[in-house]
Amino acid sequence: MSASLPPLSGSKEPHVPHELLELGVHEEEQCLRADAARNRARLLEAAEQLIADCGASAVTMEAVAAAASVGKGTVFRRFGDRVGLLTALLDHTEKQFQAAFLGGPPPLGPGAPPVERLRAFGVAALRKSVDQLELQLAAERPPDSRFVPPARRLLQRHVLLLLRQEVPDADCDLLAQTLMGYLDPAVIHHLTRQCGMPLERLEAGWVDLVARLTRTEPPG
Repeated sequence: MSASLPPLSGSKEPHVPHELLELGVHEEEQCLRADAARNRARLLEAAEQLIADCGASAVTMEAVAAAASVGKGTVFRRFGDRVGLLTALLDHTEKQFQAAFLGGPPPLGPGAPPVERLRAFGVAALRKSVDQLELQLAAERPPDSRFVPPARRLLQRHVLLLLRQEVPDADCDLLAQTLMGYLDPAVIHHLTRQCGMPLERLEAGWVDLVARLTRTEPPG
């Protein structure tokens, strides 16, 4: 997912610094970049249509190339591999989520007590995962690289910082791992699809877990 991080401002949408829009490039380079951007959008559109028609399992580099009427090499050049392609499909909602917890309104964004932000973070993450569960599972990396992507580290760091504010005497590194494990797409898939648990139960469980780990009373 995207490694670019939204600012810590009150804006919901990531702010693009004005100077980035003024980089001097030759007209020929601009055309090449525009053409590459169009090709990328076309490939992502084809992948989204495959998911809508046949599910995430149908998204292969070959299938996307055929659907977009381009050579397979073009897809590999744009995304590297299948995981890169699927991750790019998740990128937009990931950026929205990052912007919301880094600079959106409270309680998810700044301005609320740490424990309230932790509750809101987990609930929002659960809902996002349930909405995109098949795609998230298909984009999962192998164990040796699952926890190193910048977007994953950002989520972990956010939880860690909130825990350090709320329970500075605890081993917050391990507690953050515990909380992130609750939000793992494979766990959510098991609980919702295989165990039949409703999302509301998972949300209540998250709130209860946060209360127990932070030694606070759950709301209401």
